[in-house]
Amino acid sequence: MSLLQRKPDLTPTEYLTLERQAKYKSEYFEGEIFAMAGASDLHNTICGNVFAELHWQLKQRRGKVYMNDMRVKVSPTGLYTYPEVMVVCDKPRFEDPQTDTLLNPTVIIEVLSPSTESYDRGKKFEQYRTLDSLREYVLIAQDDCRIEHYLKQPNQQWLTVEINRLQDSVELSAIQCRLDLVDVYNKTRISDTGSEAMWVITED
Repeated sequence: MSLLQRKPDLTPTEYLTLERQAKYKSEYFEGEIFAMAGASDLHNTICGNVFAELHWQLKQRRGKVYMNDMRVKVSPTGLYTYPEVMVVCDKPRFEDPQTDTLLNPTVIIEVLSPSTESYDRGKKFEQYRTLDSLREYVLIAQDDCRIEHYLKQPNQQWLTVEINRLQDSVELSAIQCRLDLVDVYNKTRISDTGSEAMWVITED
């Protein structure tokens, strides 16, 4: 994200008022708003593929999938942001009657960009982890065939798997869905590296 306006005293209410009138999307954190850059064709293709796959799998089942026009509030930290794709299992809860700020995502999926990769993997994930509702976090690379899947464990640790073969898939157990990498990267020129999946434990 890039800094759009520095105003430490900007309240969440003032941010939402500005955001609902703006022609572009911005994040908000600790009194400041941050412009969100536009996405490339490749980025949009991957996002669309993921949304389409999850929407189809959840069509006749419990759960609702949202694209990146739905804002999420990380209530414990005060961050307002726009994940690429989100799924909520329970009844969606919203901050106010506008129903444009979701509070309880079950799965959050981000497509990595050079300008946001370290943020999505680091500080942003730290904040996402404070959401009681969040069970799985997925990072999808757009420069090569690579998906990082974070799954919350009963002991509050996060089990991580990295997958980088097109013939493999990511099992989203919290929503009983599967993302085949060949579908995630459909209509892109991404090819796999032929490496094995790698498992890691992440401390919360």
